[in-house]
Amino acid sequence: MSAAPVIGLGCRLNIAEGERIRELLAGRSDHVVVNSCSVTSEAVRHTRRAIRRARRDHPRARLLVTGCAAETEREALAAMPEVDGLIPNALKLAPASYGLVGAPRGPGAAPARTRGFVAVQNGCDHACTFCIIPMGRGDSRSSTIDAVLRDIEAQLARGVAEIVLTGVDVTAWGTDLHGTPRLGALVAAILDRFPGLARLRLSSLDGAEIDPQLFELLAGEPRVMPHLHLSLQHGHDLILKRMKRRHSRAQAFALVERLRARRPDIAIGADLIAGFPTEGEEHHAANLSLVRDLGVVHGHVFPFSPRHGTPAARMPQLAGETIRRRATELRSAIEVTRGAWLASLVGKRLRVLAERGGTGYAENYARVATPAHSPGALATIIPATLEGELLK
Repeated sequence: MSAAPVIGLGCRLNIAEGERIRELLAGRSDHVVVNSCSVTSEAVRHTRRAIRRARRDHPRARLLVTGCAAETEREALAAMPEVDGLIPNALKLAPASYGLVGAPRGPGAAPARTRGFVAVQNGCDHACTFCIIPMGRGDSRSSTIDAVLRDIEAQLARGVAEIVLTGVDVTAWGTDLHGTPRLGALVAAILDRFPGLARLRLSSLDGAEIDPQLFELLAGEPRVMPHLHLSLQHGHDLILKRMKRRHSRAQAFALVERLRARRPDIAIGADLIAGFPTEGEEHHAANLSLVRDLGVVHGHVFPFSPRHGTPAARMPQLAGETIRRRATELRSAIEVTRGAWLASLVGKRLRVLAERGGTGYAENYARVATPAHSPGALATIIPATLEGELLK
């Protein structure tokens, strides 16, 4: 019997948790689970659409909803006629939540992916004025080093060739553990325990929390991928202050400059919000110049949407047309820097992890066409000379 469908929305942490849910429900095709997201109002709309589509596709299955929207939009989702039940985010990986008895039966079939997503941390202790995620995920909680190593060992046994560490606030890992270790200690333990692990990638990081050991590994360890995605959110200090972020524009630049001095090939990504309340044209211009001056080549742009219960929802709001225009301009600025970066890679030799669909990701997270490599080479790392075959 096939496994229950698990429909994931949102972040990489949801991807990692979705794989665990599939393992729990191996052989239970009479269930369907929507692992929801509520980071923006648009994400909630996507969740509702996914629920309705799942019911159409699986009319006789028991449809369960978990994830952040199951917390922040509990009453609204529970009222949907398509939904049979809600599972609290904190209990989404508990067998009893799905009517199962005892511990999980262990890993199911190998997932159809080359990268293994490992959740090392959950929740958040910060209070960014725009963010509703702490309401959906709770306080920061870290997995122990031993638990992370066991999870990675299981992923490697399935044949994955790259491990991606995920979480809500990954750089907060360890703050709740005995001795308050830092993320650099965890990364070092992983590399030491698995000398054959060729690629370790980190998901979005808060630059204010990068500890000295982690910096050294990002700057000089070849098995840690030259790809840093920063939770920047904005390029103007006044807006950063109103967001209650813990870094300044100058600090973000100093971090990237220090890393580039040690590792010139590192690719920079960033999360950015367009149209935050009170944002003027000069603030938006600072956002645009941040993209150009930092050389952001992997960008996630979020048009601001007020989330009920957050301080930013009570601030003076911008017109929707202005927010959409600024988001478009931010995306265009990223496309310009990304296009120049991709062009600079043509003809260079990179190592690419082949995936399904005739593409794969280089170490710097450039997506590369690999037409000569079939899906059977899912976990094969290949050298590739890029001759105009980069994908935008």
